[in-house]
Amino acid sequence: MAKSETGLGAADLEKAAAHGLSGDEVTRQLGILTNPPPSIELDRPCTIDDGIARIADDQIPGLLEAQAGAAAGGRATYFVPASGAATRMFKSLLATRARGSENRATLAATGDGDATTAVRFFDGLRRFAFSGELGAALDARGASLDDCIERGAVAPVLDALLDPTGLAYADTPKGLLLFHRYPDTSRTAFEDHLVESFALAADAEGTTRLHFTVSAAHEEAFAKRLAAARTALEARLGARFAVSFSTQKSSTDTIALDLDGKPFRDKAGVLLFRPGGHGSLIANLADLATAGADLVYVKNIDNVVHEDWRAPVVQWRRLLAGRLVLLQERLFAALRALDENAHDADAVAAGAAVLRDELGVHVPVPGDAVPTPEAVRRLLDRPVRVCAVLRAKGDPGGGPFWVRASDGSLSPQIVETAQIDQASGMQRDVQSRATHFSPADMVLGVRDHRGEPFDLPFHVDPGAVFIAEKSSAGRALRALEHPGLWNGGMAQWNTLFVEVPPATFHPVKALTDLLDPAHQPSRESE
Repeated sequence: MAKSETGLGAADLEKAAAHGLSGDEVTRQLGILTNPPPSIELDRPCTIDDGIARIADDQIPGLLEAQAGAAAGGRATYFVPASGAATRMFKSLLATRARGSENRATLAATGDGDATTAVRFFDGLRRFAFSGELGAALDARGASLDDCIERGAVAPVLDALLDPTGLAYADTPKGLLLFHRYPDTSRTAFEDHLVESFALAADAEGTTRLHFTVSAAHEEAFAKRLAAARTALEARLGARFAVSFSTQKSSTDTIALDLDGKPFRDKAGVLLFRPGGHGSLIANLADLATAGADLVYVKNIDNVVHEDWRAPVVQWRRLLAGRLVLLQERLFAALRALDENAHDADAVAAGAAVLRDELGVHVPVPGDAVPTPEAVRRLLDRPVRVCAVLRAKGDPGGGPFWVRASDGSLSPQIVETAQIDQASGMQRDVQSRATHFSPADMVLGVRDHRGEPFDLPFHVDPGAVFIAEKSSAGRALRALEHPGLWNGGMAQWNTLFVEVPPATFHPVKALTDLLDPAHQPSRESE
């Protein structure tokens, strides 16, 4: 069969169908890659009292009470994207290993970034939660951790840590790495999320609902780790963990282009489909809402601290959840008033006031007209999220901005650098004035005022896609990623940003981050 104008033939469409993708969807993706949508338009950064709220001391009791009531009533679910491998955490160690058999002294004398990181890793070997497992892996190879440390022998340590026949840590999901040491055990990031979730999501009977998105290849390993840890943790906490897993759906995979602008194919001529980025997880979140989730905590797998330092993290996540509950109460009350009398002027005005006072959002109206009931309801009746933001100190990641839509309206959004037109001096200037960044720590309301789940894919901005330069088998390609989970994937949600302190954010981006105080036991517990 002849190929279509898009360069796709019957075999291509069959492969797409096997992924759960229709021909129209593949054609749509190719159209985006060929003619990308315009960059997002920043109006100004969100700042304190202009898109970013602070929690005052006198608000704290009420917020904690609201959170406690929601949790006790079984409303809370804990959602953690955990499918990523830990490869980037080991970037410097992999580079050091590739150099050859350099020892500690040679690396210290080298002084470049990778070498400095490798020396810090080597000097902290006994402080890592996995030091016992690493020692056993060295023993199995006829070596000794103590001897390697004494001799400054870095190479055998890296081999035992990284080899498939050793710990294979660079190929292991972050969630299954041993992160933290405790007096009687060591815990993975996955296990410490279980512990944290109990303080946030346990209902009145101790049942704690958690959902982890994982790769299909590692789902069994997560399930085994849960089975091994569950009994001791549940007994210690008085908890019952209701844990579920899901994988990224193949129907969210995306197509790519080669450098000639044609659909990318492997050496055998087969069309390539790639995972569509973390924005694909909006489908998993939607399934969770359909299954009964209501108030959902979201945080990345690597942003979990040692239990000794957990108090401020839990306190502030409770406050974010309490703020969401109280925000929902106002939004839902306004919607119920419109349900009773959709054209009541007072109800319409009250709904517009909630949007303005709580979210800083103004209902767009033509000329001097007043907001219509339909316009007010459309903005009120959306999923809602309360997002933590921190003071920026050169931190990478998305930031909170006021974004202008095609109809001229403004809304607060989390925006990544890749979404901003770097060729525009005006847009770069707005970006440079940002005061905060997003740690991807948020609480979501995914059910409406009638108790029904929102249609979350409906609230995605389809134009907020990412097009990135990637490679496959050493060949360059242009990859398409869906609107990011907390960027374009939640662009049409009602959003409130709340400033939180630095003590709540301690991600592990490099292995040596585990040597930082937040990931080490306090002296009292050692």
